[in-house]
Amino acid sequence: MTHAPYTLTGPIGTKATLGLIVLQVDETIEQDFRRLFRDPAIALYVSRIPSGADLTPETIATMKTTLPDAAALLPPAASFDVVGYACTSGTTLIGADHVTQLVSGACQTRAVANPLSAALGALSHLRVGSVAIVSPYTPPVAQPIQQAFERAGLRVPQTLSFGEEVEARVARIAPHSITQAALQVGRAPGVEAVFLSCTNLRTLDVIDDLEQRLGLPVISSNQALAWQMAQLAGVPTAARGPGRLLRDSAAP
Repeated sequence: MTHAPYTLTGPIGTKATLGLIVLQVDETIEQDFRRLFRDPAIALYVSRIPSGADLTPETIATMKTTLPDAAALLPPAASFDVVGYACTSGTTLIGADHVTQLVSGACQTRAVANPLSAALGALSHLRVGSVAIVSPYTPPVAQPIQQAFERAGLRVPQTLSFGEEVEARVARIAPHSITQAALQVGRAPGVEAVFLSCTNLRTLDVIDDLEQRLGLPVISSNQALAWQMAQLAGVPTAARGPGRLLRDSAAP
């Protein structure tokens, strides 16, 4: 066998290197992130975390134990600008600061992002003081998100839940159903924005239509997480990303 000479080059992510820790049952966020981060110079690596077929406070508690293992499965030679834990409810029940500690202790990253902190940051960026929430989950999982928003100083006039517990069904909730739920809560008195909670909901294609019909900002977990990770990494999302949040933050 003849050995060929070779040289080494830099990382694929010449503009940024992003990591994403995705629930085992989530079928949506990876598809959304491929749409939101189209630049080939932005590298995106994904790890999966065991999450159970049903999302309950008990299955979320197990993710607190397995989150470091999932983070450690990201490529160890990569130097990440941001690693995102892609679970809104998981972050809420585990705690955003604890998520940061668990992830940053298991992989090499400059920053850790999550959908809850991202949504709160997005609402602050848009100068929103009250928000209605649409969640797919049962009250024990959905209500802590409302409480987290209220602790952050936001008013939550309306929260609507589909009452779903089986994650495989969450990814199948029709965009039409999400639209109708968002219109219902978004038209309530005192609502200044709508938050579509859950990284497994198919939300990207309904945001622009909802904003036009409601005349309000509409934020989703995936959109907000992509926005936060882009801000932390110093790179743009796709120029045609949906919603006022991404349009207002687009590079000139």
